[in-house]
Amino acid sequence: MHNSLTRKEIFPFVVQFGSLVLATVVVDLGLHRLGLVAIGRWLGIPGVVLILLSFLYSLRKRRLIRQGRLVTLLRAHEILAWVGALMILVHAGIHIYTVLPWLAVLAMLVNVASGMTGTYLLDRSRNFLAAKRGHYTAQGLTDVEVDRQLFRDATSYELMKKWRAVHLPITIVFAGLALAHIVSIAMFWGWR
Repeated sequence: MHNSLTRKEIFPFVVQFGSLVLATVVVDLGLHRLGLVAIGRWLGIPGVVLILLSFLYSLRKRRLIRQGRLVTLLRAHEILAWVGALMILVHAGIHIYTVLPWLAVLAMLVNVASGMTGTYLLDRSRNFLAAKRGHYTAQGLTDVEVDRQLFRDATSYELMKKWRAVHLPITIVFAGLALAHIVSIAMFWGWR
């Protein structure tokens, strides 16, 4: 059971987060080797745009927009946030000389890790409840009896959805720090 848990749930999380870090190193190293370091400086803009586009899922989920299927938008949210984070990490590179950008990057990494954690926790809960429902149904229980049996487990599942109450404040902190970084760059850019 322990090896199965590690292989099915922890390993994909580590691979997904690790691939973000590895991709950042590879792209940044590639830009340095090709003498294209200046490109990294500009990757922050499309990175922010991709992350903002990923919020279409949140807008649809809260019914602020009506277009798009939730499942499709959730997958797009995950992909756009990952690619946007990659671009921002390459943008940041190791060239950060002040505290604000480091805090923004750190908040972004915590936000990405939180999002990945939530994905795996919710998937795990859904799979567990579906397996339990199948087990009770196979025993010949009626829907009402199955629902009674699953009440405690379903309550736990609902608690897992409360993870969003943690992810949202992390997202807000990241957004605030990123906005402060963008404003400070705009103020001190030296527009000529």
